[in-house]
Amino acid sequence: MRSRIHALPKAACLIVLGALAVSAGAAPFDLAGPTIEVTVTRGTKTLPIAQVPNLAPGDQLWIKADLPPNQSAKYLLVAAFLSGATNPPPPEWFFRSRTWVRKEAQQGLRLVVPSDAQQVLLFLAPETGGDFGTLVDTVRGRPGAFVRASQDLNQAALDRSRLASYLASVRALDQSDPGRLQEAAPLLARSLAIKVDEKCLNRVLELQAPCLMQGQDALILNDGHSTSIVEALTSGPTADLAMQASYTPQLSYGYYSPYISSVMDMARIFDSFRVAQYQYIPALSAPSGDELQLSLNTPPSFHNPKSVLVAALPAVEKAQLPPLHAVDPKQVYCAGKTSPVFPVEGAPLVFSSAFAHDMVLTLTGSDGKAIDLPAKAVAELGGFVVDTSGLGAAALGDSIRGQLHGHWGFDVYAGPLFQLVNARTQIWALAAGDEGSVIVGREDTVHLRAGSVSCLERVMLKDPAGKELKTEWKAVKPNEVELKLPLQESQPGAVTLLLSQYGASQPQPLQLQAFADAGRREQFTIHAGDSQGLLKGSRLDEVAGLTLKGVQFLPAPPRPGQGTDEILMVAEPGSAAPGLKPDDTPKAKVALKDGRVFDVAVAIETPRPQVSLIAKNVQLSPANGVSNIQLANQDELPQNATLTFSVRALSPTAFARDVKVEVATTDDSLSASLSRANGGLILEDRAILVATLDPAKAFGSSAFGSLQFRVATSGATSDWQPLVKLVRLPVLKDLVCPATQDSACKLSGSDLFLVDSISSDAQFDHAVHVPDGFPGEALPVGRPTDGHLYVKLHDDPTVINTATLIAQQLSPTPGETARAAAAAAPSQ
Repeated sequence: MRSRIHALPKAACLIVLGALAVSAGAAPFDLAGPTIEVTVTRGTKTLPIAQVPNLAPGDQLWIKADLPPNQSAKYLLVAAFLSGATNPPPPEWFFRSRTWVRKEAQQGLRLVVPSDAQQVLLFLAPETGGDFGTLVDTVRGRPGAFVRASQDLNQAALDRSRLASYLASVRALDQSDPGRLQEAAPLLARSLAIKVDEKCLNRVLELQAPCLMQGQDALILNDGHSTSIVEALTSGPTADLAMQASYTPQLSYGYYSPYISSVMDMARIFDSFRVAQYQYIPALSAPSGDELQLSLNTPPSFHNPKSVLVAALPAVEKAQLPPLHAVDPKQVYCAGKTSPVFPVEGAPLVFSSAFAHDMVLTLTGSDGKAIDLPAKAVAELGGFVVDTSGLGAAALGDSIRGQLHGHWGFDVYAGPLFQLVNARTQIWALAAGDEGSVIVGREDTVHLRAGSVSCLERVMLKDPAGKELKTEWKAVKPNEVELKLPLQESQPGAVTLLLSQYGASQPQPLQLQAFADAGRREQFTIHAGDSQGLLKGSRLDEVAGLTLKGVQFLPAPPRPGQGTDEILMVAEPGSAAPGLKPDDTPKAKVALKDGRVFDVAVAIETPRPQVSLIAKNVQLSPANGVSNIQLANQDELPQNATLTFSVRALSPTAFARDVKVEVATTDDSLSASLSRANGGLILEDRAILVATLDPAKAFGSSAFGSLQFRVATSGATSDWQPLVKLVRLPVLKDLVCPATQDSACKLSGSDLFLVDSISSDAQFDHAVHVPDGFPGEALPVGRPTDGHLYVKLHDDPTVINTATLIAQQLSPTPGETARAAAAAAPSQ
């Protein structure tokens, strides 16, 4: 790794501050520069520069500047070999080509890497007097700075290749198949060591790609392999203060991605190169075949100081083979599958560069012969895609081992091993516990097992009607797949799975039985002496009946507020309650509508207390005013009244001291508990209690409807019994009637929305219906015929109540008097 010098002299600190100012504003490499052609020959083999991760002493280089025919500026192409930070290279390690001289431009440079060289830099310098000598003197005078520049240019180029591959894949998927981004993004991140924001994948499809490409320079994660490739800085300190500054943790890439670090370092280093005649600017190289396409972050200047473009070739060092390994070494792959993917990780440059080339998966068949299948690294699939079309009828046997082979630059490379199998007829069966889990009426999930599931290609389901349905599946273990059976529209009966494998001519059938969902049957709870109990579980709508100690129980209609996880089971009419005791542990039989019968546990609880309602009394509260509406039904309780009722204990014949009375609406939406502690109960004696309920206080102003009560004592509760119907009364204030008999009267008051309808006669022949949610304070009503108005309340419109109001008779207006006189006068 790069060494760091922490102690700096005062002068160095000043340079650090200046370097920070320069690097903070470093521009991205988005300016297209010239192209340089490069090939490398080692022995008898020649490779394009894109396939060369490292150079070696003795390599033959061919370098040529590919400038456009109309190039007006004259560029001098210079190749320089370096030998470490503290060792100035000899003058004979510098080579030049005058690109404006036709013969030199066509021939390019043909060089041999010296035995002691460690780095190679390329310079494109505008032609000036003494240009070559000036450049040689600058490099020899500060070799450490140029060595570091070579490192950072190579590091940035490798990191940039990973970023470019990632962005290209995201753009391509966004244009061709945006729906695949969610699946491909994690694989791209793993393959290329890119940081992906998972929150981007939760956005709508149109926003996923732009989100994934935000903050591009910070997406690149540190990669030990690419770092090892460019690690060629010789040992020993350098005297260059700018170099020392770049080594400090505050300015190096401890806080940034490797790419950002390299760009910052280059901004500092190249800023320190500036002289009167030349300024040096970095050029990132993007290799493609035998071409290096240069990218610049600074526009070149052809005025003094003129810009010299600096590009780096791979370091001269020992090959750093990619540390590639299988994502899951235990996974088994199918040899007969078309273009299978072998997932690998650990070496991002395998996916972002052409360093790994001529890759094959070598299989060894049962006859001992090796078969090479072409393999291609695809980042968005997370591994190597292998072309199996060359297998043909090769005899491979049931179990096969394969290994990735190829070249890393000029070096032979042996990659990870993989286990493969061929398709074969085998025994398929549902996993233990799933035998009765094929349920119709839903998409059901079951697990299927075999010796190996690697070659499974497709699963079709043939339902009882003979209709074939495509089935989703995924391998969860080497010998197990998870199936989603589309049985939403199917009926119970025999179904068939058709299992197709790669390389097999016919699908293999597997017969299964599909049932209606039986749900769960958790427990049947009944009190001793009761003829009804609660069955808890799921899918209880499929229950046809329950048998307990010879007594048949049938499902009762659902009660208001009853959950779907319980159902009331009531003994058949005429059946006696089963003789049960709390310490009994019987089993009950639950029969489903499809004929299946299951056992269910029974919980027998203590006998319920039995009570009877003796009497009740309604007392209007003077504090709330006396209503002029007389309720016709004595079982109605005005909300602003107080209810007192008495209860007798039947079994047991005495109430315990902890007795409570629960009062609730029949839909269980509101309830109140009355006890001796809160003043709601008084025990007349051990057998009779008197309860008092203030409904406005207990339930609030919006409560209405039928109320029921039960007694809780000694940990048990009695059955619910009806009590009263709670109603809310409007306030009727004034009734004003005009002098003319055929005109409607005006009824004023408040809370008139609590009126369902109002009439001047008991038969409701002249009724006025009040609209729902009526907010007004006056209503037109008919003139009372017998001095009363008749009211149906919103909370109980089945009862006709009487309202007594003294009508105020208005004096006739002059117009009404005139019309009445005219009507009474004899006609002429």
